[in-house]
Amino acid sequence: MAASANPLRTYVITGAVAAITATGAWYGAGLKAQQEYKQEVKAVMGAPLADRIEQMEMTKARLVAQRSELQAKIDRLARRNAGAANLTPSSRLG
Repeated sequence: MAASANPLRTYVITGAVAAITATGAWYGAGLKAQQEYKQEVKAVMGAPLADRIEQMEMTKARLVAQRSELQAKIDRLARRNAGAANLTPSSRLG
């Protein structure tokens, strides 16, 4: 009977519980990510120098490949924009 007497209070409490739950989940996920990052750094720093260098070279190769892919996309977009700029309004209509 008390719940039906004040439905606004029920909605406010439900919203507050949902907000607290979401905030807790978000904070917990951040803590877990931070802990995993620290463990990864510790593992990398504890690895022999040759392994660390090899890992850095693999990372460099991956980043260089990614850069070349992005540069190719930029070049394609630049060519497309240059082609579109050369069209006159009457030729666009068709």
